[in-house]
Amino acid sequence: MPPTRLVRWLAAPAEGDTAQSGSGLLAGALSLFALVNVAFATILKGGARMPRRLGELEDAVMTRVWQWNRPVTVREVLEDLQQSRTIAYTTVMTVMDNLHHKGWLRREREGRAYRYEAVSTREAYTAALMNEAWATSDNAAAALVHFFGMMSAEQLEALRDALRVVPAATVEPPAEPGEEPGR
Repeated sequence: MPPTRLVRWLAAPAEGDTAQSGSGLLAGALSLFALVNVAFATILKGGARMPRRLGELEDAVMTRVWQWNRPVTVREVLEDLQQSRTIAYTTVMTVMDNLHHKGWLRREREGRAYRYEAVSTREAYTAALMNEAWATSDNAAAALVHFFGMMSAEQLEALRDALRVVPAATVEPPAEPGEEPGR
């Protein structure tokens, strides 16, 4: 779709929406990304860093933890990883310990071992990576237009669905230190 046609389509209200003009996908997406930006700005004020992309083995481990959605042991992850590669117990244990220290996994001792559990979801991780990439742009709207231009019809529909869940009115910048929220 040519960029000018894409912008018009993004700015138009979704079919069946009763919203006013200017509340189309682009405006909604900007609101959604602004909400994500506000959330991460608030987190960053607490000293946290934006997430970096997980390494290949870290991602393989986290994928299993996210898919299983329950506390897991190093042995369980090891046995599943060994179905597709040769890997040592100590390697998996080190990766999971590193993920714990980086804040991706929480753990609880069970006997001589630990059970690990994801701190957040894959979706939250993906949103944080998207936000980090988006934050590097000098022109947020243009970056979004280019991003939308790369999306499939299914991805654009998923974006429309997400925008129906997050109303633009929920976006409010974080208060500065010493300032009351909403002022």
